[in-house]
Amino acid sequence: MPSGQRETTVSMPLTPSRSDLYWRRIFDKYDRDNDGRISYVELKGIIESVEYDHDLPDNLVEKIMKLADRDNSGYLDFKEFVDMMHNPDLKAVFGHFVARYVHSIIPRRGPVDTTDGTYEDQYSCWPPAICMILISLVEIVLFCYDAAEGNTQANGTIAKLFIYNPHKRQEAWRFITYMLVHVGVVHLVVNLLVQLFLGVPLEMVHRWWRVVLVYLAGVAAGSLATSLTDPKVYLAGASGGVYALIAAHIATIIMNWSEMEFAIIQLLVFVLLAAVDIGTAVYDRYWRHLEQNIGYVAHLAGAVAGLLVGIGVLRNLEKRTWEKRLWWAAVVIYMSLMIGGILANIFWTERFKQQ
Repeated sequence: MPSGQRETTVSMPLTPSRSDLYWRRIFDKYDRDNDGRISYVELKGIIESVEYDHDLPDNLVEKIMKLADRDNSGYLDFKEFVDMMHNPDLKAVFGHFVARYVHSIIPRRGPVDTTDGTYEDQYSCWPPAICMILISLVEIVLFCYDAAEGNTQANGTIAKLFIYNPHKRQEAWRFITYMLVHVGVVHLVVNLLVQLFLGVPLEMVHRWWRVVLVYLAGVAAGSLATSLTDPKVYLAGASGGVYALIAAHIATIIMNWSEMEFAIIQLLVFVLLAAVDIGTAVYDRYWRHLEQNIGYVAHLAGAVAGLLVGIGVLRNLEKRTWEKRLWWAAVVIYMSLMIGGILANIFWTERFKQQ
């Protein structure tokens, strides 16, 4: 709470309708040594924290402990902690200060909403989120290898081996490995920045293997869709995977809407990002009539794959009936599109062989 601001009324009781799960989160946050109980020292540290500007009476902690510690153990266990937060006698002792403290640590919620912010609690640095970092390093190393030969426009040794070449459809690895090839430094840097900023946070919640599935699904969908809509176009770059990560964030917002503290803001940011990119592409092509070697079909297909696979594999913290139905719909649609794309590409490969 900003310095100097004082509440003149106590409009919020100690929220006795909060669930045990919710209070457990608050209790664990201030159980500093994780021994399952809050000591006098820990309670004193909470009460005399910066939220109060050190303006509490000296004997306040003793009064709180005396009222809340029912078994005189010198500690508050979880039940005593919850009872303390519900105890009207405590407000008689320090009602104004408790109200300020509760306002400072507990976001305002509706009367039955006890899950907001649960998603944010899932962020973890262990295991470390290094998968997208490793993929980015591989892309950098391969680009530098070709650059050392004087080739930075996807025409070096590595690029010729990995780029998606529509005349070499039988070399199936190219439908994935084109993500490792970039046309110029700017192309590389932009993709690296976006996939790191989007991929690492996803890894911290959903773990590396789920994020890799989403990323590779976007890459594969991008090449399959491009090979069918523009059968003579070459592909290079990780944009299909990058757009899959963007859409995966939208997918996890949809599936964990009630568990996110700022779901609507996050959704608007990602939708706005996608809308600006699509709008720019349409404007450049149909109004400015620019001829650009950009695989917009790969971007769109990558985003669709990221949304569908994201719904299918990313963590859903609390499964609801409609979310289960959405999960099945996403899985069926994605599998149908991929099987159709693979069969169509097999057909096109046979036609190229005959030409």
